[in-house]
Parts: sequence; structure tokens; C-alpha cells
Amino acid sequence: MAKKTSLWNTQIMAQAAVDSLRKLDPRWMVKNPVMFVVEVGSVLTSALLIDNVLYHRPGFGFNLQITLWLWFTVLFANFAEAMAEGRGKAQADTLRKAKGETIARRYRDDGSFEEVVSGQLRAGDVIYVEAGHYIAGDGEVIEGVASVDESAITGESAPVIREAGGDRSAVTGGTKVLSDWIKVRITSNPGETFLDRMIALVEGAERQKTPNEIALTILLAGLTIIFLLAVVTLQPFAMYAGAPQSIFVLVSLLVCLIPTTIGGLLSAIGIAGMDRLVQYNVLAMSGRAVEAAGDVNTLLLDKTGTITLGNRQATEFVPAPDVSRERLASAAQLASLSDETPEGRSIVVLAKEKYNLRGRDLSGIQAEFVPFTAQTRMSGVNLPGTRIRKGSADAIARFLEEQRSSLPPKVREQVEEIARAGGTPLVVAENSTALGVIHLKDIVKGGLKDRLAHLRAMGIQSIMITGDNPLTAAVIAREAGVDDFLAEAKPKDKMDLIKREQGKGKLVAMTGDGTNDAPALAQADVGVAMNTGTQAAKEAGNMVDLDSNPTKLIEIVKIGKQLLMTRGALTTFSIANDVAKYFAIIPAMFLGVFPVLGALNIMHLHSPQSAILSAVIFNALIIVALIPLALKGVKYAPKAADILLRNNLLIYGLGGIIIPFLGIKAIDLCLVALHLA
Repeated sequence: MAKKTSLWNTQIMAQAAVDSLRKLDPRWMVKNPVMFVVEVGSVLTSALLIDNVLYHRPGFGFNLQITLWLWFTVLFANFAEAMAEGRGKAQADTLRKAKGETIARRYRDDGSFEEVVSGQLRAGDVIYVEAGHYIAGDGEVIEGVASVDESAITGESAPVIREAGGDRSAVTGGTKVLSDWIKVRITSNPGETFLDRMIALVEGAERQKTPNEIALTILLAGLTIIFLLAVVTLQPFAMYAGAPQSIFVLVSLLVCLIPTTIGGLLSAIGIAGMDRLVQYNVLAMSGRAVEAAGDVNTLLLDKTGTITLGNRQATEFVPAPDVSRERLASAAQLASLSDETPEGRSIVVLAKEKYNLRGRDLSGIQAEFVPFTAQTRMSGVNLPGTRIRKGSADAIARFLEEQRSSLPPKVREQVEEIARAGGTPLVVAENSTALGVIHLKDIVKGGLKDRLAHLRAMGIQSIMITGDNPLTAAVIAREAGVDDFLAEAKPKDKMDLIKREQGKGKLVAMTGDGTNDAPALAQADVGVAMNTGTQAAKEAGNMVDLDSNPTKLIEIVKIGKQLLMTRGALTTFSIANDVAKYFAIIPAMFLGVFPVLGALNIMHLHSPQSAILSAVIFNALIIVALIPLALKGVKYAPKAADILLRNNLLIYGLGGIIIPFLGIKAIDLCLVALHLA
């Protein structure tokens, strides 16, 4: 997992403070209509403040405080965005350490080598990389097999195997070959590598606003225009009533009524959402993908490696009639001692744990191991006077026929019973005797059933995809707790399933690592490609999981929902806290002309000046107070949408009304105590 950056890292904060000043550039500020209006108001009050000084106009102290706090409002909003960007840049700097000029051995047309720096490599070039050397660019292994250290990219210290063909052929520039050699075809040009894209996306250099973010920005701009018109038309009314207001008061009213809180934090929320994904070693190619993850209705999960551990494990020895379990376990272990497959290792371990069969020395008994072949579909061991074999029921039946024996009916029943239960039966025979059956089964990952239940509570349907027959698939699906399954699935079947779900108006997420998964990854609304997978899969998906952990799709959905919840919660809070500011400023503006408005001064603020100043100060400080929430995100719990909405309204809606009343009153008391109003 990527290293998390401290929220209040002093280096990031110092840089954010500098960047908040740089972002005052109007060309930057205009991208945020709400804060651009605040900046224009700050410039206007600053100009009038200079006029106050030059012509010795009254009210300088009050006007100065208003002007300063308006500028602080803009700077605090810029600081929030700069903090979010700074956290991303810190992670990008870590990635840059893996990037640099590497010497590559590139093949010439005549088959010889030439040494070039990585910056000279182009898509289509073929390079040779041996143990101890760095891979100079992104590519596909076209020959050889090697162990590769990808810790610079993924943060995981365990090496991975990369080999030609299959779904583990993709390699990333900046990783190191630890053993053997590989021949790699480069698939990207300089500046277009996976690491380059990671750096650009992580530090926010290429972050585009998402559709929801754009829609919310338009809404906030619309509200700003409405309040601007309201404030502009308020001055003629005030003049008619005999209480004309100063520009400082009108600008204060405008800034307090427009949704400055969410306007100042909106960009930071989006950047922080991408940052949280990076902390889980997931690279989102666009903010749209993160948002889509938050709205996912259907989750497609591959069985092997996602729902199950990926390798069948021995769980039980089922002996034939008149055969003890210990004899069956001993023979099964002997036949598996040279079997390096996960299934073979699990048989050895099961016999050792259940029957204490350990420390077997075969050096003095002339053991000859028989490897598994596709022709015989058996493996085993030959001892003096004894031949032990394990394999499929049909293969062992043929072996017994050669010994002029047969598979007992009871053993056949055991084989059929295990198959009906979704397991894989392996029969063990010694010479002409069938000893019994080993029950191999897919092991469902621990805790997965509870996690899928959480998804169900969120309203997300889980569908298991497998190439197994429907009987086996049904058993695994029931044990894992998925809502549905697709058995004997082919690439086209996955595509058809995604299209059917999308045709019902649902958003679909899936994971994949192979070239055959690429069409489905491209069709899915959230396609998470494994970093260990093929280049085609990574290009088809809109997210890449650097750890290649398919179950991480569940975390991705949670982060997407957390992003949407955070944005919605702070929008609710921002709009709700305008109520308190209304009760603070409006009575203060017209109390002298309309004493009856004193009834609205429910906070009993000291004076019109302190009321207006308290509202402006609170409006600025609340942005700072909410920066941690914007960066960390609202705590997410898997609950139904109606419950989440109700909680959101209670906490951030009601809280958005109550907190400003308390805050403005507290600031008013401080201003009076310090004789600032």
C-alpha cells in the first residue's frame, strides 16, 4: 500500500501557503466562480480602503477588518486546494525516484545489441533485460521468464513473476529484474509511460472536473448570480428606506450569503478523493471513474483469485471401505511429496496436520517420483514393490484395469458426491487397490461473505463470474454469499451481462487482467485492471490496481461513495449555514430604520458592526475548520441510501444551522472583549 502523507505535514503546509498566494491570479480564480466573486469583492473593498486613507473617511478600523477577512476567505479556500494538491505531489515525488534515465540493450535488425538511454526508446523497440538490470520502459514480455521487483511502483517488497504469453506479461519501466532474463517489446513512447501518467495524475496536473463536479459548479455559480442580483437591488431599497449601506457592508452580505464554504472546498474534495485511491495503490485514470465507483449498482467478481484463494486446497481424506484414513493419508502424502503445485502442497500439509505425518526420509528406500502428464492425468511415486498413484477417477480406473482390478462402486459414489458438492475429487491407488478419495475444493476468502453483505446493505448486487460448471458455481456462490453467478462464462458472456445490467439503468464495475477481459473492462462503467495483467487490459480499464488484488474493488466502491458523501455533506452544510448569517447581517443593516427587525437578532449580537464582522470572520474560519474533513472525507458506513441521506441532513443540515449561530455569537463576544467592534 502506498505510504500515507500526514494531514498536517509542515513541508506540505508551507508550500500550500505559498501556492495559495500564487492562486490569487485571476486567470486561476475564474475557474471557481464563487471564490472569483469573493476575490473581486476583496479587490473592490481594498480600493475603497485606500480611498478611506487618502481622504480620511470614517470607519477605517471596521472597513480594514472586513477587507482583511475577505482576503483571508480567498486565501483559505486556495490553501485547502493547495493542501490537497500538495499531498498528491508528495506521492508523485516518491514515484519520480523510480523514474530516470536507464541504459537499455536494444536489439538491432541484425539481432545484435546496442546500448541506448531509456529516453531514446520508442514503441515497438525490443530490449533484452537480465538479472540485476532495470527495465527501461513499459512493455510486454515476448520471450523468457523472470522474477521482477516492482516495489518502486507498488510499495510491495515481494517480487513477482513476469513471463511471455498469458496474463502476466506486462512490465513497467523503472522496475528491476531479479533473476533470469526477459525480452521485452516496448509499448509506449517517452513521456507516455505508465509511470509518467501516474505522476501527472497523482499530482493533479491533468485532473479534469467530473460531470457531477461541473454540475455542482454550475449550481453554485447560479446561486451566486441570484444572491448578487439580490444584494445589488438591496441598495436602492435601502436608500428608499433612508438607510443606504456602504459597499463594505453590501460586499460582506454577498460573501456571507453565497455558498463560499463548498465553493472553497469543492476542488480539494475531488483531489483528495483521487489521493485516497492512490493510498490504496489504485490509479484512477479520471475523476469520472471515482465518481462512477460511488454510484455502482452491480459488482462483477471473478471467482478465481477474487472470491476464492485461487488454488484448490485439500480439505478431507475419504477412505474406501476397509481402508483406514491414516493409510490413505500416508499414501496421498507420498504421492505428493514431489508435487510443487498448490494442490500437491496442500495434500502434504493436510496429512501432516491431521495425522502427524512429517519428516519422511525417502533417501534410503529408492523412491522414484512419477510427474503428472496430460496424457496419464496422474502423478505418484514408485517404491520397491509398491506403486502409488493419484489422479482423476477415470485415470485411476484405467491404472487399476492395467492391474486387473477396478474402481469399487463405493469409491465412485464418493467421487460423485464430492463433485456434486462443488469439489474436485482425486482418487489414490496403491498397486491394485483403490485407497480412497482426496477432496479438493476452492477455499472462499475469509471475511468475504461479510464484505458482500455490506455491499448488499449499500444496495449493490454482487455477481460471480466463473468458467466452472453451474453445479460447482452454485456451491461456491452459496458459500461466498454472492447474489448471483454466471457459470461457464466466456468473454462475450461477460460483455452481454454488463450490457444487460447497463440496459436496466445500472452502473457496473468489474476487475480483469487478461486480454480477453479488455472488451468487458472497456464496457464497464468502472473497469479495474490488474497491474500484473496485459497492456490491453490496462488500457481498456479506467483504473489500475498496482497491487493486483481483485477484491480491492470493494474498497474502490467505498472510496467513491465517500467522495460523493463528502461533497454532498459539505454542500448541505454550506447552504444551511447561510441561515445563521442571514439572522446576523440583515437585522444589523436595517435595525436603525426598522426597529421591529430587532426581533430577528435572536443571537443578541452587540452591535450592527460586530454582527457583520462576526459573520464575515466565521465565513472565513469555517473553511479552515472543514479542510481536514474535505481531505479525509466523511466517514462512510455501508447503509441504505435513505438512511445515509437522513443522517447527512441531521448532521450536516441541522449542524450547518446550529454551528454558525454558536460560532458567530462566540466571535461577537471576542470582538467586544478585544474592543475590535
